[in-house]
Amino acid sequence: MDRDLLRQCLTYHGESLFNKLKCEQTENPDFQAVVSDLLFSKQPQYFCFPCSRSEEKSNPLVEQFIARKADILFSPAWKTLSACALSEPYAIMPPVELFMEVSYEERRSMMYRDLERGDIVVGRINNIREYGFFLTLLCMAGGLKRDIEDLELSALCHVREIPSSGSHDDPLSYYQIGDFIRAGVKDIDRYQEKITVSLHQASLPSSLKHIKLGVVTREELPIHYSRSVRAATDSSETYERILTSCHGYQNPSVVDYLLEKVGVSDTHPPSMMRGLQSKLFLEEDFASAIRKKQSAQWALKCVRAGVDHFKHGRHVDAMNEYNKALEIDSNNVEALVARGALYANKGSIMKAITDFELALESCPDHRNAKKYLCQTLVERGKQLEEQEKLVTAEGLYRKALSLDDSNPEAQEALHKITDTIQLLYFLKQT
Repeated sequence: MDRDLLRQCLTYHGESLFNKLKCEQTENPDFQAVVSDLLFSKQPQYFCFPCSRSEEKSNPLVEQFIARKADILFSPAWKTLSACALSEPYAIMPPVELFMEVSYEERRSMMYRDLERGDIVVGRINNIREYGFFLTLLCMAGGLKRDIEDLELSALCHVREIPSSGSHDDPLSYYQIGDFIRAGVKDIDRYQEKITVSLHQASLPSSLKHIKLGVVTREELPIHYSRSVRAATDSSETYERILTSCHGYQNPSVVDYLLEKVGVSDTHPPSMMRGLQSKLFLEEDFASAIRKKQSAQWALKCVRAGVDHFKHGRHVDAMNEYNKALEIDSNNVEALVARGALYANKGSIMKAITDFELALESCPDHRNAKKYLCQTLVERGKQLEEQEKLVTAEGLYRKALSLDDSNPEAQEALHKITDTIQLLYFLKQT
């Protein structure tokens, strides 16, 4: 028998259950060993049974059942398997902002700030085109858990991101408007506020590979989303009421489960003493790492302010915000890309190229940095053509194509300048 499970039960039911256990399990050696251990424990409060509590919660039929089945109910196997076997090992709650007064604009901004590639979202198909289908996003279902249906966000799932069950099948033929779809985030354009998703398992990080993507039923929608919908339509569904009604809240092993999930030991808890931090805290929990993360978030806030100024034609204010962001975080990719775009817009091509190249050094796969650098290199190449620096211009066009080999403007420019150089070489030979 498990000592802790037995102790919890006795603490709840009191002396009447203890007496019934002694009668029913008198020949059970495991029970005798556990009881002896508890009786001689240095914590006698486990067997202090106030009469009022015992009478208030006493249920003879339940206690008789527990006493007769104690060898099964208090088996150590229950403690190790209960958390894993439960579909809800801990209370799964709706996002906390549901119970707070958070504005529409702030929630939308938070979503675009926090959403990352590899996150899982759930949406409903609202439109199907020949190149893919569009989803109205309902909630996030992996990593972050957030309900976003009221934000009216849309995401595109391109046909190439839809697995096909046969070599000649049209992948879109398996989907129809109204289907619920679970998908992985493929890309996010925070400036244009565009999201693309994928149904390929390869789009997920290794920690989420076990979650199947594709069509899901209404019953398979995330628990937190279903509870949010219910809370939004019923004002009596308070945070406390939802919490206490969750199956996971009633799990007797919930504390052990959560401690294990976050990597905290109940026998060797984390300490705030500096001398112990190197042993009990991860490197990312130190002040320097936290400060770096805070600086990145602060810089990103400046970038958003700069983008807003740029959209309204306030270019000087936008430049000030981008420069402020880079003072806070000199390697902030979003600030470099945004400032480079502003430089390009003002005609400062070389400064724009420098910013885009610095951004790609920190994040080689940044889509906008590649796209804008490719366009800017082509523009610089045209300037050099006007100055009759054809060889240098050719090199820039080739560099642009190395970033985006399908860019039609770079392809055309390279083709023309190659023909021009060959013609000039031919004329010199003759």
